[in-house]
Amino acid sequence: MEFQTFSTEIVFFDLETNVPNKPGQHFHILEFGAIIVCPRTLEEVESFTVLIQPKDLSVASLKSSRSDGITRAKVTDAPSFEDVAEKIYGLLNGRIWAGHNIRRFDCVRIKEAFAEIGKAAPEPSGIIDSLGLLSDKFGKRAGNMKMASLAAYFGLGVQKHRSLDDVRMNLEVLKHCATVLFLESTLPNLLEGKWQSSSKIMTRSRSSYQTAQRAMPYSKDSLGKMTQNVKNLIRKAQSNQALQSLIRHSHSLLR
Repeated sequence: MEFQTFSTEIVFFDLETNVPNKPGQHFHILEFGAIIVCPRTLEEVESFTVLIQPKDLSVASLKSSRSDGITRAKVTDAPSFEDVAEKIYGLLNGRIWAGHNIRRFDCVRIKEAFAEIGKAAPEPSGIIDSLGLLSDKFGKRAGNMKMASLAAYFGLGVQKHRSLDDVRMNLEVLKHCATVLFLESTLPNLLEGKWQSSSKIMTRSRSSYQTAQRAMPYSKDSLGKMTQNVKNLIRKAQSNQALQSLIRHSHSLLR
């Protein structure tokens, strides 16, 4: 596989895997989804998704608690990872990788999958992990900062845990967060504390798939401190190209 350079292109991607429930059981990729976006506008340029048949079909559940969840029947006739490895390599290699919690999970699983078939793994020109980015820049106002919690905070619906759907949700969450940060930096005195409402947000547990409501109360003092922290972080982020790209896009949404 040839190394190609797309240093300014961003590819958002997401993996769906089995959840190991036995000692020694490993993660197996069941679905891959990716969207290449324009780094200036974050508009979708190309998308790709594919279900993947694991070597051990027994790791895929017979039934899913989700209406459109991944079941054993859905991956039985799907291509193997080796069959789609070249396509995945071409999408990822040399581009900026972006996604939610990809440093600790998706990036690791991709390298493992390529190692398993004896091929060189794709390499990113940079990594944007929205979990770390938003936890740092947006604070904990959306609770545990999982994608489901962030989507609920902004009223974007329920996370489907399907690769391409989750990638698109990730993009929308980033755009909404960037818009809030832009507005707060523009009119900090008027908007201070306005975004941290006490309304309930919905969170979903991946292990139980049960939905629970949790109120997010904030005191007046904590609101002021949180907003001041956001202001300070924005001032320090002037050299952060990834965040600046998001803020520029949020500005275009307000025109």
